[in-house]
Amino acid sequence: MTHILAIDQGTTSSRAILFDAEMKIVEMAQEEFPQHYPDSGWVEHDPDDLWATTLRVCRAVLDRTGTAATDIAGIGITNQRETTLVWERETGRPIHNAIVWQDRRTAAFCRDWRARGEEETVTTKTGLIIDPYFSGTKLKWILDHVDGARDRARAGELLFGTVDSWLIWNLTGGAVHATDATNACRTMLYDIHKGCWSSTICGMLDIPMEMLPEVRDCAADFGTAQTDHLGAEIQILGVAGDQQAATLGQACFAPGMLKSTYGTGCFALLNTGEAPVRSTHRLLTTVAYQLDGKPTYALEGSIFIAGAVVQWLRDGLGLIEAASETQGMAEASDPQQRVIMVPAFTGLGAPYWDAECRGAVFGLTRNTGPREMARAALESVGYQTRDLLEAMRADWQDASERATLRVDGGMSASDWTMQFLADITDAPVDRPEITETTALGVAWLAGMRAGIYPDQQGFAANWKLDRSFSPEMEEETREAGYAAWGRAVAATRSV
Repeated sequence: MTHILAIDQGTTSSRAILFDAEMKIVEMAQEEFPQHYPDSGWVEHDPDDLWATTLRVCRAVLDRTGTAATDIAGIGITNQRETTLVWERETGRPIHNAIVWQDRRTAAFCRDWRARGEEETVTTKTGLIIDPYFSGTKLKWILDHVDGARDRARAGELLFGTVDSWLIWNLTGGAVHATDATNACRTMLYDIHKGCWSSTICGMLDIPMEMLPEVRDCAADFGTAQTDHLGAEIQILGVAGDQQAATLGQACFAPGMLKSTYGTGCFALLNTGEAPVRSTHRLLTTVAYQLDGKPTYALEGSIFIAGAVVQWLRDGLGLIEAASETQGMAEASDPQQRVIMVPAFTGLGAPYWDAECRGAVFGLTRNTGPREMARAALESVGYQTRDLLEAMRADWQDASERATLRVDGGMSASDWTMQFLADITDAPVDRPEITETTALGVAWLAGMRAGIYPDQQGFAANWKLDRSFSPEMEEETREAGYAAWGRAVAATRSV
């Protein structure tokens, strides 16, 4: 058995990537699925779409390469985090659509919960803040709004899970109800210090603990995919939430190492080692990964809109036909125009955590056109990343002022965007040869567990640089731009 099958179930598509014994990509398949917006600020997925597209792409990579399931040493799963599902234990049938991490329907509840002074308890135990982003209040909403759901959950008839748990349940034919520590820690129900579900917070949200999955290491036995799915039984050996998987894929094993993934949103993680660091700047304390029962922690900053702002230029405004057009447009834009875009389409994430504000554009003139809008969209990602890095440096005294930022995700392919990122953060930016770091991270977990991939040290030695971007912007220009961004954010939040 010389191959690893990585499942990357994301916010807009499901992907399967086949890796060989040298951790090189052999084949990839991807399938998008519908997004559902039943109300303003609400985002849902059909759970059956998540499972069906995942199964089809897995079969596709095996069929295209002629790889037999018996050649697969293990499956690794990485997934969109915080997205919340509830299904029947007996039938596996979901009782409601999956509520996506972007969904803001519980904003009013979160605001009231904070007003009651409960955030200190939540943050102390989970490392998170009270926000609709996380799974806990989404789960409460389902139990509150589906008839009989809470009583059925207490009776053991219903199960909760993030997307990894849902896929594990389906792959194993309902034999395994489990998650890993990196997904558990994003639910707002998990005590990251004790390494278990928090009965205190579950009680505060009236969530029956009978419905919660078992929490395991990132590299562990998560059961066996049934023969009728892929043609033979295959062990599931690695699981990690997408951002933690990218941290692993970037080999950020040492304290002080930093990665940022640019997909639909942007997520920066700073490895802080064996001890959790409590943020005083509205960052999240999270589990970076857990191996052999031992957690490694990180500070995380979450940006809700990164690549999605380019999708908006395409689908919402019709200014572009393909995301790749934005680089040339930015290069050709008028440098004299200072257009600032605050893409708070679903609120602002770290370090603001303002669920109520919405997007805005500042500095428009009669000469502003598609090129300037494209540049402002790309620049917004750099400005938001600097917000996160400033907060990380303030929170952790060991964080270097010029720590190299390892980047990945779709937007990292844009040289213009990565150069602006280096310029506005005044720090070097490194892009690896393999930018599919999320899938690589869980492939490594599964392969290491299966015994065909190296340990941490050997894996880190295989990390290869594609291109490094060094700061070139004058300090006065950098600080003037960042100051303009700060004023724009303040004005957006005041509306």
